Parts: sequence; C-alpha cells; structure tokens
Amino acid sequence: MRFMSASCLLILTAGAFAADSPAPASPHGAGGKMVSPIDLGNIKVAKAVGANARTVEELVTKRTELKDKPVLVRGKVVKFNPEIMGKNWVHLRDGSGSAADGSNDILVTTMATAKVGDVVTVEGTVRTDKDFGAGYSYRVLIEDATFKP
Repeated sequence: MRFMSASCLLILTAGAFAADSPAPASPHGAGGKMVSPIDLGNIKVAKAVGANARTVEELVTKRTELKDKPVLVRGKVVKFNPEIMGKNWVHLRDGSGSAADGSNDILVTTMATAKVGDVVTVEGTVRTDKDFGAGYSYRVLIEDATFKP
C-alpha cells in the first residue's frame, strides 16, 4: 500500500481547479465558524450606465480599440487578492462572455476593497498585453480603478 504525503495531496487538489476560476469558498470563516458559501454560479449583472460603459466580454474582445482608454464596468467580484505589488487585484464577471475563450472575466487593479460576491461598478483604464513577470501576464486588464456608487 502506498501513501501520499499531505503536500502531494495539496498539490493535486489545487491543480483540480482551472487557473481562471475562483477558488471554492471555504465553509469556515474566521475562528472556524461555519459561513454560507457565496453563490458564484449563473452570474447576471446589469451593464453599467454611461458613455464608457462596457460589458466584461466587450472589454476582452475589443481590447485593442479600448487600449489606454477609460472604461466603466459593473460585475460580481469572483476573486479578491489584497495588497499584491501595492494594489488589490479583483476579478469581475457580469455573465457576458465565455469561459472557453476567457472573455467572461476581467482583472481590475485598485486601492479599493471588496468581498467575493459583491457587485461593484469600477472605472479605470484599459491596459493590454501586460506582463508582470513570474508567469503573470494578461491580455487585458483595468488598471488603477476606482469603485463608483
């Protein structure tokens, strides 16, 4: 009988999730208390309103023409990574686009904070083909965004 070490099991378990999908919500909050998982399935968020308003899919598919332009997008926070390289990194989805071609998710860098499951409207500048090194490169993202009411 062969046994697998805990670190091998952790690596295998972590590899079971797609790189662009949010990690599953833990059923335990701070202090080990049970919390309700955030529902991230079947996301449908109304498009932001304004001259520069775009859907997530439009940001990805029209990235070349939107490069270095201000945009407004509304979506559900599906992943939040705080304080990386001096910024918070937020992944938004609004129900548009496709997971198959990556047009359903947009990365936003901001100083604002949010929680997974929040619906937010952000305004920022579209950047394309951004390579931060260490394997972190993005075809499109919104940089230096602010949250709008």
